[in-house]
Amino acid sequence: MSINKLLWTAGLVVLLAACSTERTNEWFVTHNGNMPTPERISQVKVGSSREEVRRILGAPSTVVSFDKNTWIYMSSDIKRVAFFKPEEISRDVLTIRFNDKDEVAEITRLSKADGEKVQVSSDETEAYGQEPGFFQKYFGGVGQYNPFMNNNSTGL
Repeated sequence: MSINKLLWTAGLVVLLAACSTERTNEWFVTHNGNMPTPERISQVKVGSSREEVRRILGAPSTVVSFDKNTWIYMSSDIKRVAFFKPEEISRDVLTIRFNDKDEVAEITRLSKADGEKVQVSSDETEAYGQEPGFFQKYFGGVGQYNPFMNNNSTGL
C-alpha cells in the first residue's frame, strides 16, 4: 500500500469520526434564557408577594409590556450546526401573574410540546407617506451637504 493511499484513508477516517452525531450534539447546543431550578420554582406559591418571587427566582426574563403584572421566565436549547437551520431542542416557559395586591395569582408552566406552530401571513399593510416621491428621491438631498461648514456656521 502506498503512502498516499494510507494518508487518504486516515484522512477519511478522521473526517467520518468528526461527523459522528453522538459527540457533535453536545458541541453545538446553546442554552438561552433564565429559568430557575425546579426547587426554587416549588418555593413560589399562590399568594406570595412580588418581592418574595424576585428574591426566590430572581429577575424575570421579560415583563409583559401591556400587563406589568405578568412575569415570564423562559429558556431554550438550540442546536446550531454550520450553515444548517438552527433547531430548537427544548423550550421551558414559566409565567407568573400577580393580582392588584402584588400577590401571585397564577403560576403556569409550558414546554415545547405545549407550543403551536403559527402560520405567518404574507399580507402587508401599506404605510402611506413612507416612500419618497420621484423628486424627493432624486433631488431631496440637493443643498444639504456642506463639507466646509464648521461649528460657528460662518464657513470660516
